[in-house]
Amino acid sequence: MERIAKFETVTRTRFIQDYMDTFQDMTEADAKNAYSALSLPVRATTGSAGYDFRATRDFTLAPGESIKIPTGIRVRMREDYCLLIFPRSGLGFKYRLQMNNTVGIIDSDYYNSDNEGHIFIKITNDSKDGKLVSLKAGEAFAQGIFMCFGITEDDDVSCLRNGGLGSTGK
Repeated sequence: MERIAKFETVTRTRFIQDYMDTFQDMTEADAKNAYSALSLPVRATTGSAGYDFRATRDFTLAPGESIKIPTGIRVRMREDYCLLIFPRSGLGFKYRLQMNNTVGIIDSDYYNSDNEGHIFIKITNDSKDGKLVSLKAGEAFAQGIFMCFGITEDDDVSCLRNGGLGSTGK
């Protein structure tokens, strides 16, 4: 298999800022502890396509509830690849855990954004059976799969990214 990307953590300062902005009930000490516990996404087996992203705090979601997770992770990848983010298969199957944007798409140029390319993952418990989803910090909840893509012969885009969600097309 071809090696096309490398996961990294964002800086401690960036993570603490984003974590405290996202989880306003948490302290700076909580954010520092969460940063210290970060682990880069890895595949579970040699045959796994997905790299597991881990929760940065404990959470429980009742049906219909959502949570946005600052992962502390960024990824440098080849220009002709993107990273697709999905819920872990088992959580989707058991609880109907869903990505709020259906599939997260991390573009190669997101790495250079003002926010250091910090990947956030927002999920919703879409259970139709009233099931609660509870995860502990450090448990895998989403998976990222790298995908090669092409462009049209007449593509002449020259815009550069500077930001995250909603930053393209401005």
